[in-house]
Amino acid sequence: MFEWMAWTTPVAVFFICIALMLFGMTLWEIKSPTVMRRGFLPIATTRGDRLFIGLLSAAYINLAFVGLNGRLMIWFSLASEPSIWVSFVVSMAALALIMHKG
Repeated sequence: MFEWMAWTTPVAVFFICIALMLFGMTLWEIKSPTVMRRGFLPIATTRGDRLFIGLLSAAYINLAFVGLNGRLMIWFSLASEPSIWVSFVVSMAALALIMHKG
């Protein structure tokens, strides 16, 4: 069923983190209902909105990294392609920034 997907350890960790975030956000919402607020995003958002925007951003960061991986190797004269863990850390940092300040 999942043969079409390149299930590497970083990909599995990424999706496990998403599942854990959704579970945690559900519990947080039950315990403390959200309120609309404005951050650096141009719209008023709830926690769920910021999570959705953050997850989309994280996915696009990962896709861009995978797409540019070969180019990064050439541009920075690296001996091998950069680790996919780099994009994981960058995407999770972007997600955290959007959740906190967005």
